[in-house]
Amino acid sequence: MNIELGTTSSGPPALMSLEELLATRLLVQGNSGSGKSHLLRRLIEQSAHAVQQVVIDPEGDFATLAHVFGHIVIDAAAQSENGMRLIASRTRQSRVSVVVTLEHLDTERQMRYAGAFLNGLFDIDRQFWTPALVVVDEAQLFAPAVAGEVADDARKASLEAMTNLMCRGRKRGLAGIIATQRLAKLAKNVAAEASNFLMGRTFLDIDMQRAADLLGIDRRQAEMFRDLECGRFVGLGPALSRRPVTIRIGDVQTRSSASGAKLLPLPERTQEEARGLLFQANAPQTPRYVPEKGMGTEALLATMEDSPALVVALPTSLVTDPPMVAADFPAAAPPGDDMPVSVPLPSDMDQDQHGGIDAVLGQLFGEDGAVGRTVSNLYEDFLSRCRTRRLSGRVLDIVHFRRRLVLAQAGITPAVAALPGWELAVAAANGLDEQFQGLFLHLASAAIQDLPCPSDSMIAQACGSHSPRRALGVLSRMQQLGLVEIYEELNGQRVIVLPGLQWRTAPGYTSDTLAWSG
Repeated sequence: MNIELGTTSSGPPALMSLEELLATRLLVQGNSGSGKSHLLRRLIEQSAHAVQQVVIDPEGDFATLAHVFGHIVIDAAAQSENGMRLIASRTRQSRVSVVVTLEHLDTERQMRYAGAFLNGLFDIDRQFWTPALVVVDEAQLFAPAVAGEVADDARKASLEAMTNLMCRGRKRGLAGIIATQRLAKLAKNVAAEASNFLMGRTFLDIDMQRAADLLGIDRRQAEMFRDLECGRFVGLGPALSRRPVTIRIGDVQTRSSASGAKLLPLPERTQEEARGLLFQANAPQTPRYVPEKGMGTEALLATMEDSPALVVALPTSLVTDPPMVAADFPAAAPPGDDMPVSVPLPSDMDQDQHGGIDAVLGQLFGEDGAVGRTVSNLYEDFLSRCRTRRLSGRVLDIVHFRRRLVLAQAGITPAVAALPGWELAVAAANGLDEQFQGLFLHLASAAIQDLPCPSDSMIAQACGSHSPRRALGVLSRMQQLGLVEIYEELNGQRVIVLPGLQWRTAPGYTSDTLAWSG
């Protein structure tokens, strides 16, 4: 079966054999603005009715295919790596054409997620080895010739996935179609596996020479690549032609969602208006919480008689079991006492037992090595220390132990627990997943005291981790769920807003080593 790419320089249509393409793969090269994306779009549109298609799209240019040809758009930013691998397996099994958009990810995560998706396409049972075109735009990002600034494991995973696609994908029905701006930046073992080539406008000598070598053209004729117009390519390969042929790519039905570089008139505004737009604060100025004045007894009773009781229920899947209550937080202490106070133990315990348990917990949570250890490991250490002091550590089960650990990591002091409105933060924390509770209370503590936003190291401590990067991932997840909003001031300081409480922290630097006491 043949598809029409456009017309040749002599006039006849330029045809490409799909059967040959599936067996021999394709490499497209051209500088920015040469028409690579237009060529890929033409190829995808012409073959959409005949073969399954998978498009790896780092810039979000091909999402418009969904409107005309029914491709499913997969936003990688909303998935995990394992999720991408699972979706890829289901894509092969169901033979659905998809566009994987990576535009909302940084370069390293683009490489990880693209590698995970390609591996999911590759690692599947033989019964699902049906033909599929796998189009990878900006392939030099996923198969770089040299190591860059990204982590080595991300680069190796992405490069291995691209190598499998181009070297071993044919037997599994995967036909790789890769496009790159520069051949010199693309790994040679990936580019060498393609047997079909479409070379567009190129200006750098090293890229022109590599293009000439791949097409079998004398290097003295490599200057021709500089003279190619936008949308014209020199093609060669068993799926195209046995001799180099110049092709003008035909029209397409869809367009990129990205706006072109077109001149627009400048807006008319005064200098004061322009200055206000540039230097206005990033974070919204949410009002400070002011406790409402309580109603008198008679007014409260009248309200209860006139209207039915209002009960607000949280979804069962979100509520912790059991929820935190006021008794779980430190009791009020004399002014100036900033040391965390333990959670009260069951009432049937004597004072000596209570004080002994508090001492063990204070010693355990105060050690530097406590941050980052698992809850089960800490609990076993707690029980061992209680046995050494001949205390009944089992009166504090692991659920309540974990709760006290969360409070210790969040740094909740008696002064904070006694502030008006703190019960709102407790109620909000009860509705969160356990992994978010400590960090949420830590941020709420900073907000209610109007303290600077916690630094990255403080956020890591609130999450019970030694890794600020891992803790910032938890904070990012909270932002995706709408639990927090994160803003950066022009001077680099960070502000975090808790929308549900209408509280905000004061601006603070992410690497500030002066931790506030809260």
